[in-house]
Amino acid sequence: MTRLDRLDALPFTREHRKLLYGSGVGWALDAMDVGLFSFVIVALTQQWKLESGEQGIIASVGFLGMAIGASVGGLLADRFGRRQVFAITLLIFGLATGASALVWSVGALIALRFLVGLGLGAELPVASTLVSEFAPPRIRGRIIVLLEAFWAVGWIAAAVIGYFVVKAGDDGWRWALLIGAVPAIYAAVIRFGMPESVRFLQSRGRNLQAENTVRRFERSAGIDAPHLSTLPAASDTDAAAETATVEPPVPARERLAALFAPVRRGQTIALWTVWFCVNFSYYGAFVWIPTLLVNSGFSLIQSFTYTLIITLAQLPGYAASAYLVEKWGRNRTLAIFLIGSAIAATLFGLATVEWQIIAAGMLLSFFNLGAWGALYAITPELYPTKLRGTGAGWAAGFGRIASIIAPLIVPTLAKTAGLPTVFIVLATAFVIAAIAAFQLHDRRGQSIDDFTEELAKVPAPAA
Repeated sequence: MTRLDRLDALPFTREHRKLLYGSGVGWALDAMDVGLFSFVIVALTQQWKLESGEQGIIASVGFLGMAIGASVGGLLADRFGRRQVFAITLLIFGLATGASALVWSVGALIALRFLVGLGLGAELPVASTLVSEFAPPRIRGRIIVLLEAFWAVGWIAAAVIGYFVVKAGDDGWRWALLIGAVPAIYAAVIRFGMPESVRFLQSRGRNLQAENTVRRFERSAGIDAPHLSTLPAASDTDAAAETATVEPPVPARERLAALFAPVRRGQTIALWTVWFCVNFSYYGAFVWIPTLLVNSGFSLIQSFTYTLIITLAQLPGYAASAYLVEKWGRNRTLAIFLIGSAIAATLFGLATVEWQIIAAGMLLSFFNLGAWGALYAITPELYPTKLRGTGAGWAAGFGRIASIIAPLIVPTLAKTAGLPTVFIVLATAFVIAAIAAFQLHDRRGQSIDDFTEELAKVPAPAA
């Protein structure tokens, strides 16, 4: 058995669980930051008398940072490793979030939200790539959906903080953002406690470190297999000596071109379409739900209460998606949850009384976040190891363009055309995403490296 065969043959071990939880806590903290800001911006609008245009810019500049962060983060993950980039991005957005609590002007807040977005945008695709490269093939999709489910935990935490902290006083939003600085501390835990991807290490010729990592996971499964390899334990010196003899990595420009090679072009276009439409609808709805409810005549307390209830429905949505990605497959589960999201968005736009708003909002949470789980499960599986970070990062980065556009459009559209029109537009985007999702390859149960020779091909480094 090869080293990767040994890794893929393992059951879900304690080491897998530590990796999932370690990445998941970082993921939840990211979600908490995004969720907190949807509450903070409501408070700031009342305190600073923000115009709708200022609200849109503050919201959108974070997503601009996310678009750049996701694209650059994916490239860096393929160049320097998944774990390193993951830790650094957590540190960037954690410190920037904490600093945001001290601002006194719109301009300073905009600048810091951009930095927050850089870190957040890079972290998510890198984390999903790292976990997918360790997960046993038969449950890989389920594990990635469970990783994405930590997003719901973060949103629920944000809703609780928003309800109890943001509304507590004039400085409540500042205390809420200070809580969001926790990732800066957690980054140190990520850096020293998590393994680097065996697939990345092996692709860079760092076979001694890769072997030690596989043995670490084998020991966790109760397998003592010194006979499988005569390689000694790795040291930093050994790793440096190995990498000195390895071919240089493929330049970023050539990796980007490889995403649109004839054998991958259709998959990349379909994937980018899904990412764009899902980002547009998700951020068009969830960032503005507290504000839209206040604008519809509900009090600040009512708005935050309804948002908290709606957010709780994300958890069963993830649970259903985690089961179905291995039962129905990734693409079918993704498409069906997107269709459900379209129906729920339409119902939310037409809702007029409290029970209808809550019920439709919960359905939207259930289907939309279930779709997110399936999308993160399928994305890393579509590219070989040398392109995986780049492919996942640029798909997410392209999607973030929509998350920039949506917060700018929604307030104006709601004011001029009304809430029903806003959610019909969002529902249309969900339908387009569902059509594109059916075009994606389903690689359920296969090794993440199980590509045909042509699909696995990556340009050689330029001379």
